[in-house]
Amino acid sequence: MFYFIKGKAEIVEPNLVVIDAGGVGYAINTSTTSAANTKRGEQTIFYTYLHVREDIFELYGFASKAELNCFKQLISVSGVGPKAALAILGTITPEKLSLCIVTGDEKALCAAPGVGKKLAQRVILELKDKITAVQTEGTELTTEIVGAADNLEDALSALIALGYQRHAAAVALKGLEKKGLTTEELIREALKKLF
Repeated sequence: MFYFIKGKAEIVEPNLVVIDAGGVGYAINTSTTSAANTKRGEQTIFYTYLHVREDIFELYGFASKAELNCFKQLISVSGVGPKAALAILGTITPEKLSLCIVTGDEKALCAAPGVGKKLAQRVILELKDKITAVQTEGTELTTEIVGAADNLEDALSALIALGYQRHAAAVALKGLEKKGLTTEELIREALKKLF
């Protein structure tokens, strides 16, 4: 319903930002990371997700599209609600989250408040499966990347886990293999190109 909300940040709390857009104050539930990067009284933009259930009508938003994509991926996992997804995104950046999923690092996910070992394993299992399903649709460009280096392939998988199309992620990574970057650096550089 709402793709983004742009306006003046009137209230900034650890998990809530209220944005005045055209005289309407939108209460946006957010991660501590997005809230920390928002200054009260300044113009800001939040990419949003409207969570609707029988008795719930809540707006969630993030300062970056990558964080929003991660949020959507996380809440698609059975047992992970919006609050758990916010807790994870408050402790792990989108780049690190994708890396955790690709490498199976459940300890990093367990660092989030309220996230236990079983939930962390479920997140890794379900999101890794989605990445694998997308990886079966090969293209010439991604075949080049898959053959290039392990960290480039991990970066591609991580970008797909963030919600980017396989081809777009491959285009963003093209040419970066020659720079000798770590997987996390590759993801960061590709995200710069994707925005």
